[in-house]
Amino acid sequence: MKSILVSMIAAAGLMVAGSAMATDMPAVAKKLNCTACHAIDKKVVGPAWMDVSKKYKGDASAEAKLITKVSKGGSGAWGSMPMPANDAGGTKQAEIKEAVTFILGLAK
Repeated sequence: MKSILVSMIAAAGLMVAGSAMATDMPAVAKKLNCTACHAIDKKVVGPAWMDVSKKYKGDASAEAKLITKVSKGGSGAWGSMPMPANDAGGTKQAEIKEAVTFILGLAK
């Protein structure tokens, strides 16, 4: 019985810690459903945003590349799992730019 209680407390602590990290995500990331596949600090389905930020640090063309990748989707850069297009109609460009700016700002 004691081990069940300890396990439940540990699980609750992990859920709180996970939700605390999720609150650090910008609202636009939730709106665009980025959080279904990405987290800031760990790989989910797609890469951790911190890893993306580190990969593109110092690349002057990174913002444009990532806006295109988020908009049109793609595969191969981070493994075999394809990233679906998020803006086929071109109506979310400002929101995507906001998310990409956040991502690139993680690696300081």
